[in-house]
Amino acid sequence: MPKLTAWERLQIVHEKGRPTVMDYIPLIFEDFMEIHGDRLFGDDKAVVCGLATLNGQPVTVIGQVKGRNLEENKTANFAMMHPEGYRKALRAMKQAEKFSRPVVCFIDTPGAFCGIQAEERGQGEAIARNLYEMSGLATPVVSIILGEAGSGGALGLGVCDRLAMLENAQYSVISPRGFASILWKDATREKEAANVMKITAEDLVELGIAEDVIEEPVGGAQKDPQWTAGKIREYLTEHLEILRQVPKEELLQKRYEKFRKVGVFEGA
Repeated sequence: MPKLTAWERLQIVHEKGRPTVMDYIPLIFEDFMEIHGDRLFGDDKAVVCGLATLNGQPVTVIGQVKGRNLEENKTANFAMMHPEGYRKALRAMKQAEKFSRPVVCFIDTPGAFCGIQAEERGQGEAIARNLYEMSGLATPVVSIILGEAGSGGALGLGVCDRLAMLENAQYSVISPRGFASILWKDATREKEAANVMKITAEDLVELGIAEDVIEEPVGGAQKDPQWTAGKIREYLTEHLEILRQVPKEELLQKRYEKFRKVGVFEGA
């Protein structure tokens, strides 16, 4: 099978029927119990948080919620989190730290919600607070990008010890359409933009931003969600067990070094 372009992978990610975090949770974890609210303003349906077990070991699960139809997408605000969503996620993370539970984050968003209400409630501060707190969270954190990971909306769950991406997933500072609109003043060139932006899983691993690519079936995860969930479960089982053995001081130092090297290049 020929190698797919970034644009072709983006079409797979946007295909109707692609599994969401709500599909994966019951296939990967046992005994999931959801928690609600940030204890400051309200409950954001764009993110799901809760406690679960993986192979009998307790974990905290956090995931951005994409709908499987229009009504679900409207309820979840098309996976675009409000400030209370980031604060709910942080509440779950701090609880995980208190009880020494690893944190598993599933990222799948075009970006954080940029409406007036979100700005009034401190959207920028909420994301920045997550970056700050996650950088020093004294428990293992593994993040997995399921589909698209847009800008700060994704990074608010992406400060981790290990970042993996599904084979067709993408991670970018802006959408290809937005890139084309700003750089070339022509949104119709989004296909061209996607193919030059270096946003695929392979690109991110090569750049040292992501560590691993998780295999998908030919045609995308939607062709066999259970098989894909099995691959994610295998990945989490392996790497959480490794991270559990790392002393907290070493874990935090390695996390610090991981992000300090991002964007650093040596010239010839």
